[in-house]
Amino acid sequence: MSTVTKRDLNQRTSDVLAQAAELGEVIVTERGEPRWRVSSYRGQDDALARAARQGRYTPPASRRVPWPEAVGGPHYESEDVDALLDEMKGDH
Repeated sequence: MSTVTKRDLNQRTSDVLAQAAELGEVIVTERGEPRWRVSSYRGQDDALARAARQGRYTPPASRRVPWPEAVGGPHYESEDVDALLDEMKGDH
């Protein structure tokens, strides 16, 4: 994502629009603060494509992750659990 000033947008509109077409969107700032977003038109996106473009959705990984060989996590003895609980409680 690129940022340009309001003045740059006013004086170099075609360059800013070319940036928006290449990068997808350009943020326009006024006095150093982001104020507007100029984005290229992409036609009719479906809802998931629009959410992914806006950063609100991440598609699943293309490579499947294998299931673990053993079920469950680490095995704790009762002494280990007592020690962990004592450590969590602290000196209150």
